[in-house]
Amino acid sequence: MPGSQSFTPRPVRPSRPKRRFTLSQANSALPLVRRIVGDIVKTHGLILRLQAEMDQASGREQATAQGHLDESVGRLEDFVDELSEVGCELKDYQVGLIDFIGRHESRDVYLCWKLGEEQIAYWHELNAGFGGRQPIATLKETK
Repeated sequence: MPGSQSFTPRPVRPSRPKRRFTLSQANSALPLVRRIVGDIVKTHGLILRLQAEMDQASGREQATAQGHLDESVGRLEDFVDELSEVGCELKDYQVGLIDFIGRHESRDVYLCWKLGEEQIAYWHELNAGFGGRQPIATLKETK
């Protein structure tokens, strides 16, 4: 990876079929998800710092920095795989934005959570994105 390029995480791909969660199930998964997402955000930040160091390094220093960078990218990919095993989707590496697939009025929607939030407080349509978040009180769970 040349020093002038910035790190672009690989696309997040679940390693198994997507799982549907009830609001209760998603909230119950948060202690584990919170830990994994915290590791993802921290490791992503480290990768960005290592890339900046590589831009300033030369020769041997650059080779050493590349080794640290490669190791960190591997750890990040492991954390993302671990999160995928839980069944939720990572949407943003920097802020720790996660979506769980849930149900609202007999259709799939996303139950939306961000690192730092105590519990899932929002949901949105699959094509709405973060800006379309609605309060969880408006969710009408159905099968």
